[in-house]
Amino acid sequence: MNIKWAALAQTAGISFAITVTVVAVFALGILALSRREAAQEAVRSGIPGSGRGNLALAGAALCFSVCASVVFYGITLIANK
Repeated sequence: MNIKWAALAQTAGISFAITVTVVAVFALGILALSRREAAQEAVRSGIPGSGRGNLALAGAALCFSVCASVVFYGITLIANK
């Protein structure tokens, strides 16, 4: 049995990079949800110019959909083998 160490290292590196990226995008989604909560509280308090809750919700939805699509793509890669 011959192990291609360069290919193994490349696969490990790419997997690590994708994992870190997905975690960072998920964390940005959580941050966007918390900013939405803060914007909603500001609107309830009557602070002018604080209506950015919908934009934060759209950003969170985008982040979570990116994470879900990456996970779905990984599952399809595994299932097709």
